[in-house]
Amino acid sequence: MKTAIAYLRVSTNEQGRSGLGLASQRKVIDEFAAAEGFVLSEVVTEVASGKLGLAERAGLRKALAMASKQRCPVIVAKLDRLSRDVAFISGLMAAGTPFIVAELGVDTDPFILHLFAALSEKERKLIASRTKSALADLKAQGVQLGNRTNLPAAQALGQARNAEKAAAFAAAILPEIRRLQAQAMTMAQIAEELNRRGVKTALGRTWHQSTVSRLLKAAA
Repeated sequence: MKTAIAYLRVSTNEQGRSGLGLASQRKVIDEFAAAEGFVLSEVVTEVASGKLGLAERAGLRKALAMASKQRCPVIVAKLDRLSRDVAFISGLMAAGTPFIVAELGVDTDPFILHLFAALSEKERKLIASRTKSALADLKAQGVQLGNRTNLPAAQALGQARNAEKAAAFAAAILPEIRRLQAQAMTMAQIAEELNRRGVKTALGRTWHQSTVSRLLKAAA
């Protein structure tokens, strides 16, 4: 059996007190560890914003230090539990920090890690900007924010957020799809290559020729 350190993070004190998000992260990591033959020697839980640097993340520093001492990896449920910042993730990778993202698997290609980090960062920036703008527009129209009776307005905001997530995903994956196109690969071959690398679509599904085609048409 292989040893590993589990790292769980939530963003607010309220989440930390209620356990919101922590239980689901622990379940994902436990199931992954059991399937891959890891024994968790320590579970580190932290309540901190993913925007903070390593110097401000005592829990993550502790997890990394223990992993270094025990010569084992740190396991997180999702990449954004480490950070939503590309530079932060790239810095960990460049430093040779051993970490495993349960969602992506043990032997994840570095390209996939960079892709997910870029997607997460872009999604965070887009959603924050557009949500702020959408809320301002609704408020200007006299919509009483936080009023559950305003269902149409809430649905419209939800649709806007989904659209931003799709746009962020397309922006992150398009450069690689176009690079594969430049290698004279067909859309079917591109779909097969993305599936081989473990890349999922924006909806978390496998790629097909039609999926690649629709994404390229939308971008055009």
